Amino acid sequence: MRDESEPRQQPENTPEDSKPGFWAIVASTLAAAFGVQSNKNRERDFKHGNFWVFVAAGLIFTLLFIATVMTIVRLVLRGAA
Repeated sequence: MRDESEPRQQPENTPEDSKPGFWAIVASTLAAAFGVQSNKNRERDFKHGNFWVFVAAGLIFTLLFIATVMTIVRLVLRGAA
C-alpha cells in the first residue's frame, strides 16, 4: 500500500512537455498568424519545437496565403469585367 505522505510523481511525457506534432505545428502557425496564440502553446513551441520547422511552416503559410488572395482577386476581377 502506498504511503499518502509521499508526493506523487508526475508522468515524464505529458502533452505539454512533448515535441509538437504536425497538426500542433499547423495550429500554432495559424494561431500565430492571426494573433491568437495561447501563452501555454507558445511556451511549448519555444521550449520543445525546432526553430526551422516553424520558419518553414511560416513561409509555407505565407506563400499559400498570398496565392489564395491573388486567386480570389483574379476571380473577382474576371467576374466584374
